[in-house]
Amino acid sequence: KMSFIEGDGIEAVNKYGRQKTSVLFIDPPYTAGKNGKRAGTRLYTHFELDHERLFSRVEGVKGDFLMTYDNADEVWQLAGRHGFNCRAISMMNTHHATMEEVAIGRDLSWMGA
Repeated sequence: KMSFIEGDGIEAVNKYGRQKTSVLFIDPPYTAGKNGKRAGTRLYTHFELDHERLFSRVEGVKGDFLMTYDNADEVWQLAGRHGFNCRAISMMNTHHATMEEVAIGRDLSWMGA
């Protein structure tokens, strides 16, 4: 079963992260990083997020998870401090330009080399 939740992501992580059978896909507003383009501030009404708090909560998730973020040094540092793996991934934006994002998880070996 798959559910999409629009709302407080940290609250959803707290609720569903306790279940070993849950797999969370977390796609927060991209507002982390001092030098990033900060797309989340432009695209979302509710873009303010304590990224450190989110990473701390995700660290306690019992099941698996995948987070996506803007490719910023601060994001890689946050992930490293919380023991997560990162992988740069290519994506295409709405203007068909190729950009890089970051996939974050405990084990990204399924993504290949």
